[in-house]
Amino acid sequence: MEGIALKELAVALAIGLGAIGPGIGIGLIGAKGVEAIGRNPDASSKIQTGMILGIAFAEAVAIYALVVAILIKFIQ
Repeated sequence: MEGIALKELAVALAIGLGAIGPGIGIGLIGAKGVEAIGRNPDASSKIQTGMILGIAFAEAVAIYALVVAILIKFIQ
């Protein structure tokens, strides 16, 4: 019984902590991107390209955390 509870705790921590970093990162990327576009609207296409690329990399970290959580959950 104790092993099951620790396994569930490990799953919760893996996805919970693994999603905090990318969530904060995506928020900062969005905030700084909007700020940069506000300062220089002519460069909005270049800024948006960089923002989308950064968001994709940050989201990949969250997906890795999800995969680790699923592996912990279903593999004994």
